Amino acid sequence: MSEIQKVSIAANNKVDDIDFGKLFGSLVDAKWYIIAITAIFCVVGIIVALLSTPIYKADALIQVEQKQTGGIGALVSSNMGEMFDQDSSSSTETAIIRSRMVLGETVDDLALTTVVTPHYLPYIGKGLARLQHQQTSINVGHFVIPDNMRTAAITLVITEIDSNNYTKGRYEVTNAQGNILFKGKTDQWSEGHGYRLYVTDLNGKANDSFTINKLARFSAIQQLKANLTITEVGKQTGILELTFTGEDPAKIEQIVNSISQNYLMQNIVRNSAEAEKSLVFLEQQLPKIKDKLTIAEDKLNAYRSKNDSIDLDLEARAKLQAMVQLDGQLNELVFKESEVSQRFTQEHPMYIALNDKRGILNSEKKRLEKQIQKLPETQRAVLRLMRDVQVSQQIYLQMLNKSQELSIVKAGTVGNVRIVDKAQDYFSPIAPKKSLIVASFTVVGFMLVVTIILGFALFKRRIESPAEIEAIGLPVYASIPMSDSQIELEKTHNKRHKNQQHLSDCLLAKFNPADLSIEALRSLRTSLHFAMMEAKNNILMISGPSPSVGKSFVTANMATVIANSGCKILVIDGDMRKGRMASQFGLNKKLGLSDYLSGQKTTAEIIKHPDIDNVDYISSGDYPPNPSELLMHPRFKALMEWAAEHYDMVLIDTPPLLAVTDAAIVGAHAGTTLLVGRFGETTVREVEITKQRFEQNGIEVKGFILNGVLRKASSYYGGNYGYYNYSYADGKK
Repeated sequence: MSEIQKVSIAANNKVDDIDFGKLFGSLVDAKWYIIAITAIFCVVGIIVALLSTPIYKADALIQVEQKQTGGIGALVSSNMGEMFDQDSSSSTETAIIRSRMVLGETVDDLALTTVVTPHYLPYIGKGLARLQHQQTSINVGHFVIPDNMRTAAITLVITEIDSNNYTKGRYEVTNAQGNILFKGKTDQWSEGHGYRLYVTDLNGKANDSFTINKLARFSAIQQLKANLTITEVGKQTGILELTFTGEDPAKIEQIVNSISQNYLMQNIVRNSAEAEKSLVFLEQQLPKIKDKLTIAEDKLNAYRSKNDSIDLDLEARAKLQAMVQLDGQLNELVFKESEVSQRFTQEHPMYIALNDKRGILNSEKKRLEKQIQKLPETQRAVLRLMRDVQVSQQIYLQMLNKSQELSIVKAGTVGNVRIVDKAQDYFSPIAPKKSLIVASFTVVGFMLVVTIILGFALFKRRIESPAEIEAIGLPVYASIPMSDSQIELEKTHNKRHKNQQHLSDCLLAKFNPADLSIEALRSLRTSLHFAMMEAKNNILMISGPSPSVGKSFVTANMATVIANSGCKILVIDGDMRKGRMASQFGLNKKLGLSDYLSGQKTTAEIIKHPDIDNVDYISSGDYPPNPSELLMHPRFKALMEWAAEHYDMVLIDTPPLLAVTDAAIVGAHAGTTLLVGRFGETTVREVEITKQRFEQNGIEVKGFILNGVLRKASSYYGGNYGYYNYSYADGKK
């Protein structure tokens, strides 16, 4: 492997390394851009924070107590153990509150299907109106749409405001197509085309407009649900916190109160309905039981009258009492079963427990009946009749007492829910967090500009150090610092006519010979003397990878510096596409190289003499349509041979190689080739590709000139700072 290949591989490996010092320096160099963009984002954040619509919150507390069962439900829970208690959990009550049953009532009560939206300027109008206290609104009491429509939207425009009452006036209503549907007045019904509208107040001025939307009831419920949050305070406390957010604090407070009240009322109705249902059942059964009791008493009295009032002995009385108790328990199980069957299936443990208990009582009843069969006939008959009477009396009294209890329960039902705290809106908005918005925008702006700067520094890899060029095996002959005088010259040149200017107004070497850039070119003159000693001729070609790197500046000023040493110099503008050498010498570009190569002019006719000792100049001439073909003409070779013979040095400025091939054609006639790149703009990859293309055409690139070098922190932290720290003050050392 050759030494050049080793250098190239090492250079590629070095380029892939991340120089954190250089990245930090890039940020330091761009500090004013970072500050400016961050400040812009901060200002935008402040504007957004000020214009954002405030969001308020209202909340209420509801306590869900342990459910107290009444009516026949009490029969179910009594004597069956705590495992069958049916207490409402917080998750269950939360689902009930968020149900359409509760929220739908709120939507209906507050007419939330009607939504009024004022018209403002897009994006900023609403915020500006709020900041200027010029918000507009209308109060719509009723809005009815045609029967064949589920949703609708109309536009209301205020046409006149009452001078005596600024909340009253007239308006007109249009549809989506702009057609007038009807006109109306506040506090009056207005209708037309199937629409009916009742507006109570107008808060605005003439020509203010509003959109009135009629939502489907389901959509209004969903919107209500989206802004409603229900959480349990603590763990298993049974206290629920209802939170609602919105733009209007009074409205959201009203909504939360409505939801709380509707939930409370449905709970009362639900508990009252259970007592009502049980009471209806008992009232239906009482007459039947009373009739059954009357019949049983009549039979007992008739039998006693017939058999001279037979009394029972102690044994028979004990059996009678036991039989009555068993019948009472069996009848009680009937009531329990009627309630359980409404809640559970026959496979439920409660239902199975009832059946097991019924089986035990029936077994005991059969045992007693066998013992009763052993009594005398008359005692058995009296016992049976007395049992029927006492059982019927017990059932009748039990049901009569329960009926009275349920009547009291129904009249005093309050449910197992109570409102602990009514809705209260927060005085201050909960959103947006203005400080957070400003901070977020500021941070985003800072991160964005830093990311962009670091991205350019990482991926663009512009040349900021001679070491980067030397790493690819190309020696750097000169680093020319950025000249403030040259910037001043360019500004002056742009203001004046571009041609026929005084040389001192165009050429830096004449305007300020002590400039640091000219000092760097004097150093380059010495390096060139040794570089061209082994060259095949005295022709020096100046090229570059891309436009606007300063080739013409370097060529013209270097020619002047070399001519000052007594050498006779010929400068040729070989860029017949966009040549700018004429502006450096303050001459006209016409009658130049293109005219000679096309055979229209001779050598003597195209040579110009700028006001510089020992310097002659050949301009590019008029731009031809085929510059590459002209450069390949034998005339160009003849010109090069003539120039090399009659001048001590020939400098040729050429177009950038990566754009066109002209430089490769010219380079075949030049003994020495130098590349020019611009600090902070030209990339290492561009230089490397340019060098490779020249080598592919058999042209050796002797060295590189880094133009426009600036003092940058990225170079300092990257370890390459301090190339031109020495300078003259006012032209003196």
